[in-house]
This record gives sequence, C-alpha cells and structure tokens, in this order.
Amino acid sequence: MTQQVPSTEPELAGVRNFRDVGGLPTVDGRRVRYGVLYRSGHLAHATAEDAAFLSSLGLHTIFDFRNAADQKLEGPDVELPGVRNVNLPLSDPADGAEFWKMVRDGDLDQLRDLLGDGKAADRMIGSYRMIIKERTAEHSRVLHALAEDSVPALMHCAAGKDRAGLSVAVTLLALGVEREAILADYLESNAKHRRYKVHRSSSSAAAYSPEVMELLSPLFDARAEYLSAAFDTIEETWGGVDAYLEQGLKVTPQTRERLRERLLD
Repeated sequence: MTQQVPSTEPELAGVRNFRDVGGLPTVDGRRVRYGVLYRSGHLAHATAEDAAFLSSLGLHTIFDFRNAADQKLEGPDVELPGVRNVNLPLSDPADGAEFWKMVRDGDLDQLRDLLGDGKAADRMIGSYRMIIKERTAEHSRVLHALAEDSVPALMHCAAGKDRAGLSVAVTLLALGVEREAILADYLESNAKHRRYKVHRSSSSAAAYSPEVMELLSPLFDARAEYLSAAFDTIEETWGGVDAYLEQGLKVTPQTRERLRERLLD
C-alpha cells in the first residue's frame, strides 16, 4: 500500500497538541498509516477555522477521555457534522477539584507542601500506573472500536498529554510499534507550541515565579519516567504486552490483526 506523505502540521488557533500519529515504525517493518489516527488536547475552544480543518480529515470517531470536571471547566467539544463523539472518562493524573484549585490558587508554601520533594512526579507516576491497571475496560473498548469501524479517529483529553497519551501508547503497542517510537511521539507533547498553558488565579509575577513554575512543571511535562512506569506496570501485572492485550483488554489475535489492517501500511 502506498504511504501517504503527511502534509505540513497545521497551526490550530484553539486546539493545542494536535498531530497525526502516522509514520511511526513497527517492529516488523511496517508503519502507522497517515490520516487514520490523530491526537490532541480538547476541542472546546476550537475556532471556526479549526473546526473546518478537523472536518476535512474525514473523522469517524472522536474519543474524549475527559471527565465531568474537565468538561465543566473547559466546555464541551465543538460539534463536527457526521462525527461520532465517544466520552470515555479516564482519571485525571491530578485528580480532584480541590487539587486543581490549589494549583490555581495556592501560595508558595502550599505548593511546596503539595508538590515539593518529588511529590508531584510521584503523583503522576502513580496515576499512570493506576490507569493501566484499572482502566482496562476503557482501553479495550477503544481498541475494539478501532478494529471494527472507528477510523479515522482522534483521541484527546484536556491537554492531550496524559490520558490521550496513554491511550495512544496502548494502541501503538497493539499495533507492534517500536517502544522508542512510542516514547518519542509521547515526548512531542513537550514542544512549546503544544504545551498546555498553566493558568493561575493571580496575574502577579509571584504567581508565576520560577519556583512556582518548577513546582508545577511535573504536572505539565511529558516525562519518559511516566510512560516507562506504565510499561513497567504492564510487565509486572500481566508479564508482557501480549498477555496484557489478551487477558487485560480481551483483545484476541484476530482483533489485533484487524486493527493492524486498518491502521498500518
């Protein structure tokens, strides 16, 4: 099958962290097809031009991994005609309204207590592990949908980094994409134009001081150690990717092959 050459990455005004996952190599020499799997941050603030671009992709399904608190804060996704929207809430790595209130409003002492001494990164690692172990039904549903009829698909959460990042990673594991390529795609969320913007209630310089931003950075970074913790959890809990897919996600070899037919060149 001829591989489509990707177009220049679009600059979307109201949607952050958008990209085509196409082109990533598999361990057996194939590549993810362009134009079948996309990822991004939320679509709630998409402009009319953004919506027109997204509509031009011929999407079948949008998977929204945000929870009710996210949707209340950001708003619902923009409606795209003829596109199915599937909301599968996954736990926010910084779960809890009170936690996010502290991130927005907390003073330096409160943030040091909450996030200092590695606590922020530990929280993220724990969340990645938990999503892999406890959200098998949601990831199973995504993979079965993709194998059946749901491509082209767009996966997103709030920032497009953690929940969408893990769901894309699980999909890529099922396709047999090389681990290094999965990690490289995940780390693309750190690019300056992709990053989720930190919002603090105060606009004072102190609210965005270097120490405050350093304390907050583990929540807004894509870090190799986070994704490695997810991969380690698969190994520790199921003994490997094949068992994770078959036992944890109930994805049979036949379903996996259909997935590969739909998404790989």
